[in-house]
Amino acid sequence: MASRVAISKAFSRKGVTTTARRSLSSFPDYVLRAPTTDVSTLDNGLRVGSETVVGSETATVGVWIDAGSRYESAANNGTSHFLEHMAFKGTSKRSQQQLEMEIENMGGHLNAYTSREQTAYFAKVFKKDVGKAVEIISDILLNSKMEESAIEREREVILREMSEVNKNQEELVLDHLHATAFQGSSLGRTILGSEENIRSLTRDDLVDYITTHYTAPRMVVAGAGAIDHEELCGLAAEHFGGLPAAPKNGVEVAMEPAVFTGSDYRVKFNSEDVAHMAIAFPTASWTSEHAFPLMLMQLMLGSYDRAHGIGKNHASNLCQDVAENELAYSLNTFNTCYKDTGLFGCYAVVPDNKVDDTAWYIMNNLIRLVHNPSDSEVERAKVSLKAAMLMNLDGHNNVAEEIGRSLLNYGRRMTPAEVFSRIDAVTTSDIRATAYKFFNDQELAIAAVGGIHELPDYTWFRRHSYWLRY
Repeated sequence: MASRVAISKAFSRKGVTTTARRSLSSFPDYVLRAPTTDVSTLDNGLRVGSETVVGSETATVGVWIDAGSRYESAANNGTSHFLEHMAFKGTSKRSQQQLEMEIENMGGHLNAYTSREQTAYFAKVFKKDVGKAVEIISDILLNSKMEESAIEREREVILREMSEVNKNQEELVLDHLHATAFQGSSLGRTILGSEENIRSLTRDDLVDYITTHYTAPRMVVAGAGAIDHEELCGLAAEHFGGLPAAPKNGVEVAMEPAVFTGSDYRVKFNSEDVAHMAIAFPTASWTSEHAFPLMLMQLMLGSYDRAHGIGKNHASNLCQDVAENELAYSLNTFNTCYKDTGLFGCYAVVPDNKVDDTAWYIMNNLIRLVHNPSDSEVERAKVSLKAAMLMNLDGHNNVAEEIGRSLLNYGRRMTPAEVFSRIDAVTTSDIRATAYKFFNDQELAIAAVGGIHELPDYTWFRRHSYWLRY
């Protein structure tokens, strides 16, 4: 094992001011005394990260991989998600039934997910079964049989999953949003892939994807809860030490750049009386200096649901406008980050006769952040963001996922104290500057499905991306 890195060098990095450093003393004790994250790097480049929770009797352990649908071509789009399904269909050591029985007999839970940039396999088990869980995850990742008969059966399973996803209007509209915003690039393709690809992917395609992308430097073994770091490093070395440090042909596949195109995608159904629409601007990556201002802006705009009954008492100006004018059934502000870009905007479910008004209020509130965000709403957003980040650390699954994703995205994990300092360092001027950079007179993307006959055309949205002030 090469280097053991302590992730506590918090405040020497750009973006955290001296004032923020001084505010450390005002942080609650539970922030300053949060468990440390231990990180080690094996000789083949595999990183191992863990957070030990004293007194815990359960643990979550898993592998996070820097590979998702973004690393696919048009020809093999859907491969990473297909592999996620095939991992549970038996290995050279275990049949599918034996794998399921072994997990159930431990009282454990084995799961996986695929996103546009990452794939994860993880298990939640008792303390005594951590070693077994790491061995099982390595087995399904590295020794999957991928029998032709299992591949053929899984095609139909994935097609049924695609059918279910397409019934979820929010997922469908956000997929359309990516497709139009990043058209012609891998970030614009769906995670599941096209129906044609699902029916035509071969075992060779799956194996080629593994040998190309499943290399040690692109993987993180992460654990949280009843975890001993040295033990986890030993288990990782035992079961993943044979991972190659580079692809089989020695050539790393470069990530296709995300090129944003200002555009819209519309699917109109005259028979429907509800519109599902998303409006978004291209923004910044995980590591940008604008990342924390964007997080705060998301909370400043807020989310609304007519069924929740808060109504006109929302703190968010946008939500107040929506409630007072009875515009939307629901509205969510989203801030999605990737390695080199992002999308920031609003998704709304709207009656078909309120689409025009809703679009106006969304654009008006987005551009308002360029000109006059108030100090009070920025401070409120800071408190909300701190609470959300702490609540997201409840549970070993969430902590292990944050360790895995942080090491892949940042190369390290920020402590709660550093996160709080970075939040406190953001000023109202930073909010205005960030909104000006990404929103003011900028191209945007729109996707809408349903009763959208009132939805204004693209040039209307473009004209409303700035205010004329005299």
